[in-house]
Amino acid sequence: MERRLEGIRVLVTRPRERAEELCFLLEDEGAEVLSLPLLELRPPEDPRPLASAAEHIQRYRWVVFASPSSVDALMDALREAGTAQRLTRVKLAAVGPRTARAVRGYGLDVAAEPDEGTGEALFEVLKDALQSGDEVLLPAAEEGRRELEDALRDAGVLVTRVTAYRSLPAELSPEALELLAGSPPDVAVFASPRTVEAFLDAAGRERLGPARVVAIGPTTASALEQLGLPATAVAEKPTPEALVDATVRAVRG
Repeated sequence: MERRLEGIRVLVTRPRERAEELCFLLEDEGAEVLSLPLLELRPPEDPRPLASAAEHIQRYRWVVFASPSSVDALMDALREAGTAQRLTRVKLAAVGPRTARAVRGYGLDVAAEPDEGTGEALFEVLKDALQSGDEVLLPAAEEGRRELEDALRDAGVLVTRVTAYRSLPAELSPEALELLAGSPPDVAVFASPRTVEAFLDAAGRERLGPARVVAIGPTTASALEQLGLPATAVAEKPTPEALVDATVRAVRG
């Protein structure tokens, strides 16, 4: 079996909670992976809105999950409130396959899931099942994108968006910076504009050397372009598998 990334050194910058599958797939292709999380996932600064949503979960017709981390955060809040069983009365939607797997991991059914793995694609799947006035809970990252929320509101849906978690810059150790300087990556993978900014703030452009850059999607690719780091390849979907394929394309030119 061909190992498409044999001997290629790949920098992965995702938070630890989201990097495991990607790192495994890259290593399976022969890559030498340097995992350097640049963001840390933290609980919301004010936990009360999430706790209130969990306490009254039965009022919502749909819960729409934007990431695996939002699934875990709401499930923790439901356990705290003692209302986890009530979630079976609510329809659940997931923005992509990894998020859907996280939902099913709790023994729950996913009623809506797009193939593409974006907020816009999820809205297209959901829109015919929604009615004006439906109440939808959207647990999301504090700094998460608003496209799905805006589309739901434009459709007349009553959206309750609550902060499920925050992404904060992680401090890089002197050892990590020395490792980057001594052995620059061949490819650097970025999964969000905030991760790009965090890398430049913590390490600087020069730490990448001549590395080719991979973006998880067009929004991150645009951020890279604006910061003077044009993407060599862009993943076709925001999934670990698509990121691996984009890394292969970046290496092969």
